[in-house]
Amino acid sequence: RGMELAAHKQLTADTGVHVFFAAPRNPWQRGTNENTNKLLRQHLPKGTNLSTFSQDDLDAIATKLNNRPRKCLGFRTPQSVALTS
Repeated sequence: RGMELAAHKQLTADTGVHVFFAAPRNPWQRGTNENTNKLLRQHLPKGTNLSTFSQDDLDAIATKLNNRPRKCLGFRTPQSVALTS
């Protein structure tokens, strides 16, 4: 929908990382994304004005989410997976 991935072909050419675009209105194609959104909404309900949070506040939320075990990662944390890849 936005321009954030307009250069996806260049990203793939530069890094070898392939970009997948889920079909519109098919949330089951984005399971991990949808689950992460649900977890994020525990801290930041939909419609929350992010300008009322400091960067430290947002970093603390990111740290909590990155250190929460996930079933899709074999109950490892995203942080531990990132450190081993």
